[in-house]
Amino acid sequence: MDLFELMMKRRSVRNFEDRPVPADVVDRLLDAANNAPSGGNIQPLSIVVVQESEARAELAEMVGRQPWVRNAPLSMVFCIDFFRVKRWAAMFDVDFLGEQALSSFLIAYADVMCAAQNVVMLAENSGLGSVYVGTIQSSIGRAREFFGMPEYVLPVMVLSLGYPKSVPGNIPKLGRNVIVHRERYRTLSDEQIREVFESKYGDITDDVDTYLKRAYVEVVEADRQSDMGHVDNAKERMKKLDIKSNAEFLFNLRYPQKLMVGMNSRLIASLRKAGFDFPGIGPVSAPGAPPSEASGTSP
Repeated sequence: MDLFELMMKRRSVRNFEDRPVPADVVDRLLDAANNAPSGGNIQPLSIVVVQESEARAELAEMVGRQPWVRNAPLSMVFCIDFFRVKRWAAMFDVDFLGEQALSSFLIAYADVMCAAQNVVMLAENSGLGSVYVGTIQSSIGRAREFFGMPEYVLPVMVLSLGYPKSVPGNIPKLGRNVIVHRERYRTLSDEQIREVFESKYGDITDDVDTYLKRAYVEVVEADRQSDMGHVDNAKERMKKLDIKSNAEFLFNLRYPQKLMVGMNSRLIASLRKAGFDFPGIGPVSAPGAPPSEASGTSP
């Protein structure tokens, strides 16, 4: 299989075989991460490798009890790491203020994701599957404490890996012509936008089980591995919220927008506790969201 075919067939895998990833394979994955592009080649990145059962269970709790994180034989916690850079700069009486510079933070986040995607593609080529888990953002403080991270180290993404027990079928994507703009941005009409998204997600009036398998594969897979009634809960919420469109499903049920905005306060507090604070950026409020929502977790 050539690289293009590998990339086109890649799917997020959440069902793993119960067998470890050999140490030499893990080392190759980490070498690939270390060789990823990095702004200024500063490499403000650290990766916590999680393989022991106790740590896997704790990590799964941090990300909302996602069973594939517990069951995966290998997870990697990708972190922005300004601690190491600051210490090195200080040895030469130089200030490194990346934790105060939003530009440095955004570049470091891009560095982290470049490294993670290197791992994803090499894993695919090595017969492994993987899934990104972003809800570590809802437990930054807990993760930093459990993994012993010092100030200026921020966990931003989890990647769980293992040998696939099953691989999802085709996952709907927008057409290439929708996301590509030649030389200048091309603004689609309302009708065109409606058409491309409806073409991607399909008819929500289909059989609910069929729709969830296509549009909310996480809850289907979660029930297969944990039998916690996620699918029934999703159906009940769809009925309660009177979900009649794909947009309603995504932004009223799957990622409730007031809840997402309400998380700002907690997320910013977690960043500040880790030593990250950006002068010139005022406090972010959560318009329309009651204070209780700010302490919620990501859906």
